[in-house]
Amino acid sequence: MPSLPDTPEDDAPRAAPVYSFDDKPSKTRMKQVSHELQELGEAVVALPDSRIDALEIAEELLDAIRQYKKTRSFEGRRRQMQYIGKLMRKHEVEPIRQAVTDMQLGRAKDSLALHQAERWRAELLADDDAATRWISAHPQTDVQQLRSLVRAARKDAALEADKRSGRAFRELFQFIKEHPLE
Repeated sequence: MPSLPDTPEDDAPRAAPVYSFDDKPSKTRMKQVSHELQELGEAVVALPDSRIDALEIAEELLDAIRQYKKTRSFEGRRRQMQYIGKLMRKHEVEPIRQAVTDMQLGRAKDSLALHQAERWRAELLADDDAATRWISAHPQTDVQQLRSLVRAARKDAALEADKRSGRAFRELFQFIKEHPLE
């Protein structure tokens, strides 16, 4: 085959095409984002209706969430959740993310408060000095009522060592819960 004559364009160095990874996210990254949004969707449908109604989100997304809650079949719920994830890609999700975080944080705080109340109850029953520590930490406490509850709970525990859920034991716990814990 005859060769073509050299043209000035062929002599010029060609620039390599410039590809930037910032131009378009990879397919893997897009799938990760999609899965993250679907997980967020699963968390938002677990919220109580009152919290969902208070969210400032698009009506289309709100309707999809309500429809999910009405759907009973497994396959229908799966498809509806995918649809919710798709809608979330088009709409602002920060209010949803914030609502889910607030709900989870609230549950964690409630759980921590219960654990602290249980710890205080155990300390008050086990040690006389614990009452002094409680009173110094909670000066507004009715000291007479606290000591009376502790005495009654100890009496219940002495009568039935295996059973620690007597009325006085529960009343002491309620008394502790009513006071703000440290």
